[in-house]
Amino acid sequence: LRTFLIRNGLSTLFKDGPSAYKAYYLRQMNIWGTSAVKQRQLSKMLDEWAVYIRRKYGNKQLSSSVYLTEAEPFLEQYARRSPENQVLIGSAGNLVRVEEFLAVIEGGRDEEGDLETEREAPPSSPRQAKDEVQKDEGLIVFFPGIPGCAKSALCKELLNAPGGLGDNRPIHTLMGDLTKGKYWQKVADERRRKPYSVMLADKNAPNEEVWRQIEDMCRRTRASAVPVVPDSGGTESNPFSLDALAVFMFRVLERVNHPGNLDKNSPNAGYVLLMFYHLYEGKSRKEFDGELVERFGSLIKMPLLKDDRSPLPDHVRSVLEEGISLYKLHTSKHGRLESTKGSYAQEWAKWEKQMRETLFGNADYLQSIQVPFESAAKQVLEQLKLIAKGEYKAPSTEKRNFGTIVFAAVSLPVTEIQSLLVELAGKDPTIDLFFKEDLERNLKKAHVTLAHKRSHGVTAVASYGPYVNRNVPVELTSLLFTDKMAAFEAHLGSVDDEKIVSKNQWPHVTIWTGVGVIPKEANMLPQLHSEGKATLIEINPPFTISGTLEFY
Repeated sequence: LRTFLIRNGLSTLFKDGPSAYKAYYLRQMNIWGTSAVKQRQLSKMLDEWAVYIRRKYGNKQLSSSVYLTEAEPFLEQYARRSPENQVLIGSAGNLVRVEEFLAVIEGGRDEEGDLETEREAPPSSPRQAKDEVQKDEGLIVFFPGIPGCAKSALCKELLNAPGGLGDNRPIHTLMGDLTKGKYWQKVADERRRKPYSVMLADKNAPNEEVWRQIEDMCRRTRASAVPVVPDSGGTESNPFSLDALAVFMFRVLERVNHPGNLDKNSPNAGYVLLMFYHLYEGKSRKEFDGELVERFGSLIKMPLLKDDRSPLPDHVRSVLEEGISLYKLHTSKHGRLESTKGSYAQEWAKWEKQMRETLFGNADYLQSIQVPFESAAKQVLEQLKLIAKGEYKAPSTEKRNFGTIVFAAVSLPVTEIQSLLVELAGKDPTIDLFFKEDLERNLKKAHVTLAHKRSHGVTAVASYGPYVNRNVPVELTSLLFTDKMAAFEAHLGSVDDEKIVSKNQWPHVTIWTGVGVIPKEANMLPQLHSEGKATLIEINPPFTISGTLEFY
């Protein structure tokens, strides 16, 4: 109810209106096989929810990260009206009891949520998010990208891959630059002619209008669709970083005789790239990825930039920022008029020249930071094969798009925690002896729990929504351990001058527990130390580490 019918329908409700939202949730219920009686009951409640939340927020979309702060009070009030409503909704708001208990055992997590217990894989369910391509339907692979993202080269690799996707379905491609007329209509026609094939839609698919066409095509021609996007950190308002934009521009300027006439001989190549870049403006990378997963049930990220690359040179960043500023000036006055026309034509010509000189002057750097194409293409093919086999798992950054959010935490890099332990072990043989056998096996994840649904409630967890995906500085000041468990004491820093405060009485990072010990018991370490039953080793000066605030 909360995840699929309310949260996942927010973008449709606010962008396309109540009618589209109704079509969305009815389609979802039909997929589940919900009875006609239950559909009528749920429709009445969801229609009322749509009116309530649109009246309160107008056209400003409610963020999916904090939607529970609005949904829970609404559901609670609706449930109180009648016993029938209570049965329909279950528990909500202050009535939550069973739901919060289920949240604790969800995924095998303990109340604290620091460590996961081993568990058997659950049986597949027809109600799970669509992550498997049925063999009696087709597949559309499409590319929400920017010119220069290597989609045509990738399509060629996929087309020629021995064995295809491993399921005997033929693979076809349709190149946008060589297709006359309405491209997506041509794709739809091809889908009808070859309904059980894999279609590689070799054309940039940059906006929701195109995504809706693809969704409609999937419904009409019995197909699934998989978006393939260049992996990029993005900015606060764009899913693509300036590093990625620089690489895309550089690749375009290296082209010769491009069938779409976008290559080194194009006088306004930089402007065209900026135009595509701004088609994505207004969405962070997490929002962009999340919406694609919401719509299509899967997402493939094509590796683009090396993790260990050096920062973008200042003069490259500067020329891109100048181009973005000029683009905003141009479009505010002339709309989509070509850059070679209008009152900024001379400025554009000057910038295009400067941009080329700057990028070619940094050619070695721009080539060195890219993941080799062969490796990137191989990873995409492997992910497509997993989807075809039904073994696909959503990217880790999207885990809050599936299932109920259980807790909020600052996720820390394990390698840095391990390095700190090695350093401490070098100074204290007790630590070395204590951890040498167990640490490597147990320390797979590390984080500071901020709030847990079981202990602190839904609203407490949701209150961290504005800081999701933001970096939080953390100081580790001491190591406490017994023969049963070990944890670092943690002091959280600030984001935008706002102190991040954990709801836990003792913020910490659990790094080890003995057999049969649940991680929640690490909360007792300070008390055990005061009773002389735990060892404390101060870290002076404190070890500073940076982590990402996430929902789990």
